[in-house]
Formats: sequence, C-alpha cells, structure tokens
Amino acid sequence: MTWRSPLALVRDALQGQRARERELRSLVSNLLYEGLEKAKQPNRFFLSNAIKTTKYSLLLFLPMNLYEQFHRFANLYFVGIAILNFIPVVNAFQPEVALIPICVILLLTALKDGWEDFRRYQSDRKVNNTPCFIYSRYKQYVERRWKDVRVGDFVRVVSNEIVPADLLLLYSSNPNGVCHIETANLDGETNLKQRTVVSGLWAANLGFEPESFNSVVVCERPNNNLNHFKCFVEKPDKDKVGASIESLLLRGCTVRNTNHAVGFVVYAGHETKSMLNSNGSRYKRSKLERKLNADVFFCLLLLFTMCLIGAFGHYLWLESLPGVPSFLVPDSNGHLDVPSLESFYMFITMIILLQILIPISLYVSVELVKVGQIFFITNDIDLYDEETDSRIQCRALNITEDLGQIEYIFSDKTGTLTENKMVFRRCSVMGTEYPHKENAIRLDVMDEPESEEEVIFNQHQQLPRTRWSLESEGISPADTQQHGRRRKSKVAANAHSDVAFSSPLETEVIPDQKLLQQISRAESSGGRRDGNRNFDPHLDFFLALAICNTVVVSMENAHRQRVTGAFFQRNKWNRTRSEDPVIDSAKTENEADTNELQTCSLHPPSQNGSTIAEAEELCYEAESPDEAALVYAARAYGFILLARTPDSVTVRLPSGEDLVFEVLDTLTFDSNRKRMSVLVRHPVTKDYVLYTKGADYSIMELLGTPYAENVSGIEKNIAADTQYHLDCYAKDGLRTLCITKKVVSESTYQSWLGERKRAQAAMECREELIMRTAVQLETNLTLLGATGIEDRLQENVPDSIVALREAGIHVWVLTGDKPETAVNIGYACRLLEEEDLVINMSCKNKVTCTSNLDCTLEEVRRYGDDLRNIGTTQNISLVIDGNTLDIAMSPDLQQRFIELTKHCRSVLCCRVTPLQKSAVVKLVRDKLKVMTLAVGDGANDVNMIQAADIGIGISGQEGMQAVMASDFAISRFKHLKKLILVHGHWCYTRLANMIIYFFYKNVAYVNLLFWYQFFCGFTATTMFDYWQMIFFNLFFTSTPPIMFGIFDKDVSVEVLQGVPELYRTGQRKGEYNFLTFWISILDAFYQSLVCFFIPYLAYQDSDVDLFTFGMPLNTAALFAILLHLAIEIKSWTLVHWAIMLGSVALYFVVTLAYTAGCVTCNPPSNPYWILQSQMADPIFYLIVTLCTVVALLPRYSPPLCICRQLDRMDPSTRDQWIKEWRGFRGGAPAKRYELPDPPSPTLETPVDFFPDFLPDSDFMGDDLSLNVIAESRQRAVHT
Repeated sequence: MTWRSPLALVRDALQGQRARERELRSLVSNLLYEGLEKAKQPNRFFLSNAIKTTKYSLLLFLPMNLYEQFHRFANLYFVGIAILNFIPVVNAFQPEVALIPICVILLLTALKDGWEDFRRYQSDRKVNNTPCFIYSRYKQYVERRWKDVRVGDFVRVVSNEIVPADLLLLYSSNPNGVCHIETANLDGETNLKQRTVVSGLWAANLGFEPESFNSVVVCERPNNNLNHFKCFVEKPDKDKVGASIESLLLRGCTVRNTNHAVGFVVYAGHETKSMLNSNGSRYKRSKLERKLNADVFFCLLLLFTMCLIGAFGHYLWLESLPGVPSFLVPDSNGHLDVPSLESFYMFITMIILLQILIPISLYVSVELVKVGQIFFITNDIDLYDEETDSRIQCRALNITEDLGQIEYIFSDKTGTLTENKMVFRRCSVMGTEYPHKENAIRLDVMDEPESEEEVIFNQHQQLPRTRWSLESEGISPADTQQHGRRRKSKVAANAHSDVAFSSPLETEVIPDQKLLQQISRAESSGGRRDGNRNFDPHLDFFLALAICNTVVVSMENAHRQRVTGAFFQRNKWNRTRSEDPVIDSAKTENEADTNELQTCSLHPPSQNGSTIAEAEELCYEAESPDEAALVYAARAYGFILLARTPDSVTVRLPSGEDLVFEVLDTLTFDSNRKRMSVLVRHPVTKDYVLYTKGADYSIMELLGTPYAENVSGIEKNIAADTQYHLDCYAKDGLRTLCITKKVVSESTYQSWLGERKRAQAAMECREELIMRTAVQLETNLTLLGATGIEDRLQENVPDSIVALREAGIHVWVLTGDKPETAVNIGYACRLLEEEDLVINMSCKNKVTCTSNLDCTLEEVRRYGDDLRNIGTTQNISLVIDGNTLDIAMSPDLQQRFIELTKHCRSVLCCRVTPLQKSAVVKLVRDKLKVMTLAVGDGANDVNMIQAADIGIGISGQEGMQAVMASDFAISRFKHLKKLILVHGHWCYTRLANMIIYFFYKNVAYVNLLFWYQFFCGFTATTMFDYWQMIFFNLFFTSTPPIMFGIFDKDVSVEVLQGVPELYRTGQRKGEYNFLTFWISILDAFYQSLVCFFIPYLAYQDSDVDLFTFGMPLNTAALFAILLHLAIEIKSWTLVHWAIMLGSVALYFVVTLAYTAGCVTCNPPSNPYWILQSQMADPIFYLIVTLCTVVALLPRYSPPLCICRQLDRMDPSTRDQWIKEWRGFRGGAPAKRYELPDPPSPTLETPVDFFPDFLPDSDFMGDDLSLNVIAESRQRAVHT
C-alpha cells in the first residue's frame, strides 16, 4: 500500500464530502480503471457497499458506552455523589461501598448494550459476505461479496436473488426488457412490480456487453424516497435518455420471474434508499416519563431542603456546645474548623447520606416493567389474527403506558375500518345502470352464517364460470339460497392466497344479464371491426377496465422460490396454490363440480390456438384492490387481460379474439390529479386512444362531447344520468370511479410526445413537468360509464367505535372518499348515530366558511349556556370536506374550528389528502394539548401515524408502509378496543402506581435516617449498617414493585370491556398527578415517623447500642413497605405470593448470615450477632408488629370501588349487571344525559356504593336544535 501524507488524506476527505453533497452525480463505468490505485478511480469518493450498523468498536466500547450512559442525569448524579464520598472531610460511608450501587446499574446497562451491539455485528457480517456477481475486465462475471460492490460496477442478479445495491437496470433476459421484482423487504408489498430497461441505449435484439458502455450516468443525490428517482444517461453524442424509479432495482428487493438482469450501481451501502429508510426502533418519550422527570426534580428539591435543615441543625448544635468535646478531632495543626464551615461540610455529607431519596433503580425498573408489559401484549391470544397468522407488534418499546391516556383517535377508512377487499357491485355504461342482482345474491349468500348446508356457488377463477348466469341454469334468484352446487361461504370468501387482492370474494363476479346481452349485440353487430367507426362504447368500457391499470400478469403455477437469510425478515406468503390445504381442497371440489355446470358463452372458443385453460392459469398482481376488482369484472364479461409488457397490452375479447394494444405511455395516478390514464394505439381502428379512470369530481370537469353521432336524443344527457348513478352508489357506501376515452390525433400526439420526453429527462422540477404534460393530454374526455365497488366493514368495527366513544375518546375518521360514501360508512360503523345532529360544512370560499363557523359556534354555545341543558350531552357530529378543512385550518380560523370540534363527539373529514391528515392531527394535538392516536393501513397514512403521539399500523393488503412507520401494528381494527381499553388501562395504572410506590418507598426509608439526625447533633450518623442500607434497596424491596408493575390487574378484562367508562380514569391528569404524588410523599413521612418513634420510645433510657436500636427500625420499615404494596395489589397470583414472601425470607436469611459473619467488617462498630439477639427478645416482635400496624392504619379502612365488586360477582351475575347497565345507558333518554365519570379503580369508594340511577324526570330536557344542515336518518345499518 502506497504511503500518503496526512495532508493528502485530508484533501481527499474534503473532496469526497463535496462530491457526495452535490445535487447531481456523474458516474462512469469502473471497467476502464480496474486495477488502478484508488486515487485514479473517478468513483472513489462514493461509499462502498459494506454496511456497519454497530454503535461501538471493541477498543472504544467502554468509554463510548459510559459516555452514552452519562447522558442520563440520574447516572451522572449518583456518580458525582460517589466521588464526593472519597473526600475524607465529607464522606458518609466507606468510599468503596458507595460505588457499588451505581456500578451495578452501569454494568447491567453496559452488558445489555454490548449484547445488542454484538448481534448487530453478526448481522452486518452475514450481509456483507453475501455472494454476488460483478463484471470484470476479463469479460466475465466473477463471484464477489456484497461488501466488494462499488458505485460504477456492473452487477448481475438472477431469479429469486436479492439485489445487493441500487442498480440502474440496463439489461434483462426478458425479451420485452422487463424485470419483475418483489419489494416486500422494503414496503411489505407482496405483489410483483415491473422494472424496465433504460430505453434507447442499444438494440433490444443484441446482447448486453458492459465493456461497450461508455455513457455517463447522471443521477440525483441519495435520498430516502422509495417512489422517486431522477436520472439520465448521457451518450457519447451528448444525447440524453431519461430514467426514473421504473428503471431502478433497489437494494433488498428480490428478482422474480426473470432469469437474470444486469444493472449499473448508482448507490451503494449506506447511500442506498433501503439503508436511508432503516431508522431502527422508534424512540419516544411518554407523557408519564415526562411527569416522572419533573417529580425527580421535586425530590431533588426535597433532598436539598432536608440537607439544609441538617446543616443548619449541625451549626446550632456546635454553637450550643459549652466547650470542645472529646469526640471532635482537630486537624494536623490542632485547630478545629469554625461551625459555619463544619455545617457546609455537613450539608455535603447529608447529601451523600440521603442520596437514595432519588431512586437509583427507578429508571431500570421502569424499563423492565415495560418489557414485561410488551411481552403480555404481544402474547395476548385475543390480539392474534388467525386468517393472516399475525399478532400484534410493539415497535416502540417505551410508550406502552400512553395507550391508557388517549383522548383523540384519528382513523383512516379504507383498509382500516373496512376490509380493503374491493367487490365489484354495480356499473353504469352510457347512462344506463346495471345493478348486477345475481352477483348481489351471491354476496348475500357469502354473508350468511356457516352451516353444513349453507354453501355458495362454485365460482373459482375459470373462464367458463365467469360467463355463467343464474338464468342459464334455470335457477330463480329466490331459489339460490337452497339449490345449486355450492361451497362453504367462509372458506371460499376468505381463503388465503399468495397474491394480494385475489380472494374468491374479490375475483368472482356474476355478470348482469342485461349488460351481457348488450355486449353480445355489440359484438354481433360487427361495429367492432369497422375501422371507419368507433368501437361500441360498451366494448370500450370493458376494454378500459382491462387496459387502464398497472396490473402485472403472471401464471398461477409460477412458483416464487424463497432465498432464506438471517438479514431479512420474510413474509409468509410463498406458498403456491397447491400448497394451501384450504385452496387445494376448494380446487378439488371445483373440479368435481365442473362437469355438472352447464355454462353459456357469447361466442365459440378461440380459433387462434389458445385454449381456455391458458386464461384460467393467469394470475393478476395489482398494486391496489380497486384495480384488481375492475380487471376481474372485465374478465367476468369475457374481456381477459392476457399479458402486459412495457410496450403492449394483450386483451382477449368475448369472441376469443386477442387484441394487442401498443402502449405509448402510462400517466400514473397521483394525489393531485386523482386519476390515471393509459395511451394506446388501437389495433383495429389504428387510432391513438387515451383510456382514463378516476374520481368523479376530477373526471366530470374534463368531459367533451360523448359519442354524439352514435346516441339518440334521449341519451344526450349521459353525463347527468351517470352523475345521478354515482350519487346513488355513494349513498349506498360504494367507492366510485368514472371511465372515459379520448381519441388523440397524430399531430397532437407527436407534439405532446416531444414535451413528454423533455419532462422525463429534466432533473429540475421533473414531477411537476411530468404532471403538467399529463394534464395537458387529459382534456375533452368522452364518458363511457362508472363503476361502484364495495369495500366492506371489518368485523366488530361498530362495537369497537361505540366502546371507544363511551371511554371518553373522540373519534375522527379522515378519508379521501366523497362525502356521500363517507357518511354512509359513518352510519354503518356507528361513527354517526341516527339521533345525531350532523353538521355538514362544505364551503367554496373563506367568507362563507367564516360565517358558517361563527353561526354554528354561537348556536352551540347558546345551547350549552341554557340552564335547562346543563348535564346533557350534545350529540353533534361534524362532516367536513377537504377544501373547507383547508380554509378552516388557516391561522385566523384555527381556534374557531378547534372550538367547534370540541363540542362534537365525532368528526368525519372527506376528500382529504395525506398531508391534510397529518396537519389535522398536529393541529388538535398542539392546540388542545391532548394525547392523540392515529391508525391507518397504507402509505398515505404514514404522515398521520408519525404526527400522532401513538401511531398504529394495520397490516392489511396495501403493504407494510404504515406498519413500518408505526409504534404498534395490529391486523384488525377490532383489536384496537382491547389494546386501548384493557392493555392501555393496565399499562398506565400499573406503571403510574409503581412509580408513586417507588417514590414513597425511598422517601419513607430515607426519613428514618433524617429523624435520627435530630438526636445525634445532625452529624450524619446512621443506626443501620452500610451494607444493610445497600441491600435494602437493591435486593429486599426491588423485585416486588417490578412484579406489581407487570402483573397487577386492578380490574378484570370483562369489566374493562363491559364498562368502557373506566378508561377515563387515565385521561388528562390521570392517577399519577401532582396531588397523588404529594399525598404519597406525606404518607411516607407519616410512616417513617411511626417506624422511628415507636422503637425510640420503647428503647428510651435503655443501654442498647446503635445497631440494636436500628435493627427493629429496619425490620419494621421492611414490613410496612411490603405490606403497603400488598394493600395496593388488586389481584393476587402465585407470582405475587412467591415474590412477597421471598423478599421477607431473603431479608432474614441475608441479614442473619451477614450479622453472623461480620466480625470486623465495619470497625469500630460491627453488627455482629445483632439480629440473632433481637429475635430472641419478645420486645423486637412487639415493636415490629406495632410499628407496621400503626403505620398502615390509615389504609385499613375497607374501601372497594364498584368495578372491583363486579369482579367478585359470579360471572353470569356480573354479565347480567353490565348488560342491564349498558341497556340503561343505551336507551334514548339516557343517551341525552352525561353520566358522571366512573370512579378510578384505584381510588377508594365505599363497599355499598352503587350509582343511584336518576328518575326519568331528570332526563326530560329539551332537544338540541341548531340552524345547520342536519339529517334524521332511519335506515338499516349495513355491516
């Protein structure tokens, strides 16, 4: 290795930093520079592919870990106290003894950190040594390790292999230049994605030769955005070819269904997008932890106050001495320090003596308790989802107690409240509505309860059955629930599939007979073959459904092999259809039933050599459930998507003829346009056709003249009729999409294509330019029709929302759906109730919005100020759209908007964007100073989840982005009920009471030393042995509070779920507040006074020595502290008994052994045989018993709250009581009355306390009325 001067190394480091910080990077191939020294390689400034996630090195572990631990104020405080104890003039203990507690804490923490870092080191080593293939100058691919990959290398990846770095795709073995990848390791999405080779670099029919690549790759600086990538390749002739994320293979992705591919390394190691997104565990400070830190500060003030009293008392004692006593030893010069200086020294000595007033083990105990709480949460069988084989994940380890203090919940709708299984229900084509009644009957059968006789029609993914109809079988709709070949509904509807959005519930569609006949007439009329005329609009409608999407087509029998490795946690979806026993058995039944089904077809089988079986084996992998539902709907009518490449889409018509459409461009969906388009060249008419689908409000304003030459006068109002159908769909809770078509002229296309290429090659404002070209083309659209897709509510969502509201939690739903759809779902999930007054706010401008806010607020306040309405609940709900929400959140209207929402028990925000979701959460959190929780399932919910105090991700069908950004992950919304109402309540009450107990325990024990100072001249003398003081906190009383924080249950699961109002005890101030903290401190002072002065009075005027006097105090304090905890424990188990009795036994065993062997361990005073002598004296037992009884006397009153009395009832009696109380609460009059908050499970309530229900006359208040838009709805609730 060539020696280089330090100056040259510094210069290279600065150059490298500047090169990495540039906005654009120019990269060249490494082949020409292979073998040269590093200083001559052009890509040397960029990071290598080796990764290092460890925090420490072997040599620097100790200093770095200590430095990190000393960032905790408590550790720094105790180390400082231990150092002070080495100063002879102020020391209170033996210096070595004072170091033991803090050393034990630091050692345990260091061992934990070291073990975690060692595991990271092992993982890094395995990843860095993974083999890969890199092209060398010897014109062959050689095997290297991932850590050897550098920017500018050519890397070859094969099928089922993980991509080692971010590669710009230059070659694929697929003849269409496509490489399929799976991104489950990055975002959890299991559907395949297509990546295309950078076009225009060489002929597609020639093999790729890396040594001939002499272009320059210019790309943007690395960032963590997984969905965007800016790059262009500059050829030697200065021609630029744009590239985007569609040509980038990300590190961590897996190559699928592609033999091999070659890529150029643009980012390596820690600069890859996957590594930039690896943030590890999220760290948040809980509300309880912030309160704990404040109380530690109060304890510090209390400590200094006690030390000041001690110093002042010592000064007065020295001043009161008539002479110089013999026990005061002068210095080497024979002089004594003046009293003022002695009192200063005594102040420091008292700090050392009373240091345990600050609980040294509290922070460690809190961490242990949280680990135990997380263990029980993750192993709760009720939070396990059998269908997805998943349980709850706790990704943030230190905010479990915040689950018990939630006041506002913000929820997404699609995939969170609903299944995200999109079912095609209805459609409107050219102004005519087709209700699909037969399909509705099939879905109703699926919803019926399971029994041996109740099964559904055998509708697996086979083409003959997609054309089957009830009429063709001679079966009337009334007989469908009793006749026909059927399968069990739940098995068919929920059968697990390896491919997202492909359950039978989603894929099977029974065509509408009227629409089927219309398509048949359109096909037989020959209009589809006349090049001088447009395709029939009915055919165009289904062609648009099949073409306008990004669905990837593969074969069902294409098995995805898994590459196992310790460096990635893989999802368990790699089973093929034949490997799933449920699917396999269903398939067998299908095959048995096929022969008995008489199917009908529009046309004879295909004559081009293709068989029906080939279409049956197709597998559709969609990025969204809407796309999958529409493709399967088109397939049901015979429009089968057969293949998709970057340049073409192949669709089979009902006649069996295959049409290959040349794909000219795809205008992808974005949240601004709310639509997507595909520009194709029609193989029959040779026209340039733009198929577009999107939200109705984004499509209707772009319409042109619809088929003017083909429609009659009655059908001129197609747009109006379709809009009416869309409104009806939305009121029924269906998701709506509009389908359009546009024929683009040759000249228009060529002009637009030039602008499109320039936009794709731009490095500045590329997204804006690309979107502008898309908007430019999407004008004067021709309306074909609309679709209505149902997204069903998840199980038990209404019950969960009602329980959360009864718990005092405000529930907001933020959705991108149109208001009609959102309101319908709101009633179905009981976010809105029939008796609610619904305020609809939809304003076009700020003036109207301001007026509406002011008027509504005035009416609400007037209602609240009315004396007749005091004590009543205002059942008000707010529905607001995205545009109005933007206006209401402007700085001058924020306060009025927040004031209005405080009076609403539910808020439904429609047409909101992801950014608006996060802005709403931040506004409520910051303005109201409340604890917020956000729950969502998709990438559009990530901002909202991260903005809330607690983020909950639902592992649904749209990938794992929400889960990866969350603090907790669940699989069903119904799990939120138990997670919050039960585990949240337990975690908070346990931890709050444990922290209060910790402060009480330390203050009570320290005060024993403090009271003695009044009788020893404030000389910091102790009546306990030093080792016993250390053992008391480290061993004798440390485990019981941890056990208490992990296992205690103040109220049972059944009562917490049956009476959600109990959850309110943790909201706002909760059980751990300023009052409860200082009450516990005063209780500690009282108990310490009792435990000190009873032994003092008993031994007064006796000749007992110091340790003999201290032993009963120590023992009485132990029993008082442990029995205090025993009174606090609400549910006793074997673990409680073992730990409590074990602590007492440990005290006596250790103390007896220590006093028996400690002959000269603490000269001149030694506690030799002290306890043995005491235990032989009856006075010892009398003192200990009397002290314990008197100290705990205030806690001997028989308090019992109503919820604990319910726990002691017989389960059937308890359930009946809760049911009757719930029935009373659920009555119409009771809903108008605001019952008082229930008593805290830990607060004391008399045994005979039961709420005296108020007479009916107390509930006869005036009904609420506001001058706003309200709805009184009487409808059946659809779940």
